[in-house]
Amino acid sequence: MFARAVIAFLAMPAVVGIGVPLWIASRDPSRGPDHPAGLLLAGIGFAGLLWCVRDFYAIGKGTLAPWAPPRRLVVVGLYRFARNPMYLSVLTLVAGIAAWRGSPTTLAYALVLALVFHLRVVLGEEPVLARSFPAEWAVYAGAVPRWLPRLSPWRGPEPGSRPPA
Repeated sequence: MFARAVIAFLAMPAVVGIGVPLWIASRDPSRGPDHPAGLLLAGIGFAGLLWCVRDFYAIGKGTLAPWAPPRRLVVVGLYRFARNPMYLSVLTLVAGIAAWRGSPTTLAYALVLALVFHLRVVLGEEPVLARSFPAEWAVYAGAVPRWLPRLSPWRGPEPGSRPPA
C-alpha cells in the first residue's frame, strides 16, 4: 500500500501543486520579480500536504487516490480544523509558488484550482463520504467547516451524544 500512496502523491498533488505551477510560472510573460517570502508560503502548503497524505495513509488506511481511498473517515490532524486541508494545502503551495516567482498567471491558476476543488468536493467527495460513513460524516460535517478553518481543533463528538437521525 505504501507504493500506491507514493504513486498517488506523485500522480496528483505533486503534478497539480508543484509541476504545473512551476511550468506556468516559467512561461508567464507578465512575470514580475521573484519574492523569496513566497517560498515560505509554498513550504507551509507542502508541509500541510505531506501531513494530510500521511494521515490518509496511517489513519485512514488508504491513499488520496480514488482507486485506493481511505477505509476510515480521517478526522485527525489538520482535518480537525477544516474538512479539506489537503486541498487548502495545495492552494497554499500554488499561491506560494505564484508569489515566489512573481507570476500572476500562476495565481490565476490557483483561483481556477479553487473552483475545481470546490466542485469536486461538493458534487463528488461529500456525497460519497455521506454514503460511506453516514453517522460519522453527519457529526463531522456539522462541526467542521468545509473551507474556512476553525480557530480551535474539533475534538470529536461530545461523550454520550448521538449522531443526528
